Amino acid sequence: MRVLNRLRRPGLRRLGCRSDRGAVALFVAICAAYLVLVIALVIDAGGRLRVAERTDAYAQEAARVGGQQLDQAAVLQGRGFKVQQDYVRQAAAAYLDLYGLTVDDVTFSDDGKVVTVTVRADYRPVLLGALGQRKVTGKGSATLVHGVKKAETD
Repeated sequence: MRVLNRLRRPGLRRLGCRSDRGAVALFVAICAAYLVLVIALVIDAGGRLRVAERTDAYAQEAARVGGQQLDQAAVLQGRGFKVQQDYVRQAAAAYLDLYGLTVDDVTFSDDGKVVTVTVRADYRPVLLGALGQRKVTGKGSATLVHGVKKAETD
């Protein structure tokens, strides 16, 4: 019994055995670091999704504004309803300029009735800094319709 009591004293240790003292603190520190990293990833990924959604909405509205720029000469000459491509670019750029965005690309269908606007925005992460800094792309399209009598289906 005396031998066991002597081994249990704080100053005495058996050979080859290590103390577990502080192991829990190290484990908690490592887990806390990973937890902070996961929280940062969730917050910044959610922010990036929010920016992507907003960029899509602005691109859609820019396409709608651009799609309202009719080629009046073609309409008056009886060639049908088409958009004036230069005016579409200007109108989309003016609309997006209100929100501090720029037009990345404007494309038109062959018949000139579908306008597609692509917008790029910068996303700066809140917690990850330069690690998660990326460009976010939004795309929207608008179709010029005239004399709608029934719903269009794809």
